[in-house]
Amino acid sequence: MVSDDELGDIGHAAFGLFNGLESTGKHAKVASETAGTSLKGDGFDTGAAFTEVIGTWETQVKTLLQACAHISNHLDYTKASTKADDEWIETQLRIVGPVAPEADGAVPASQISKYFQ
Repeated sequence: MVSDDELGDIGHAAFGLFNGLESTGKHAKVASETAGTSLKGDGFDTGAAFTEVIGTWETQVKTLLQACAHISNHLDYTKASTKADDEWIETQLRIVGPVAPEADGAVPASQISKYFQ
């Protein structure tokens, strides 16, 4: 089972990657365009190759950005959804007796499995 903290850490890492890649990916595109234009202007065939690769680079960066955003958003939703499910189940489930001595408290769904080992 994955804890809320682990979900949060993964979502935060995806969000951080998104933010870093967004600016870095644009910088690489601009730098490649400048290099390609300069090399092409000087008569080098590699200049044309640089400008051709820029489209592929931009597509790949956008795809990765979408993946990072999807992961981050999905984990935020999953964390909130799991919390809501746990809270609903807590109100439905009470454990009394030897499993939880002297307790009459609700048990989160994420904790139920430890009572059935």
